[in-house]
Amino acid sequence: MASRIQVVLQGVERERFREEAKKAGMSLSAWMAAAAREKMGEIATARAIDSAKALKRFFAECDSREQAPEPSWDEHLRVIERSRGAGGGDS
Repeated sequence: MASRIQVVLQGVERERFREEAKKAGMSLSAWMAAAAREKMGEIATARAIDSAKALKRFFAECDSREQAPEPSWDEHLRVIERSRGAGGGDS
C-alpha cells in the first residue's frame, strides 16, 4: 500500500527536479522515490566494512566527527559495572 509524504521545496528547486524527472520519463513523485532509494543504497554501501582499508577509513571518519577524546578503557569498565549494578538482570 502506497503512502503519501509532503516534501517542502523552493519553486526553482521543484522545477529543476520536475525537469529531471521528465527527462527520465518519470513523474516527480516516482523520480524522488527512486532518488531516495538510490541514496539509501549508497549509504548501505558506504557503511560496508569488508577490508582493513575500509576499517581504517571508518575509524578515520569517526575520529573526524568526534569532538571529545575517547574515554579510557578503565572508564568504559566503570560504566559497564555501574550499569550492571543498576540493572535487574541475572548477570
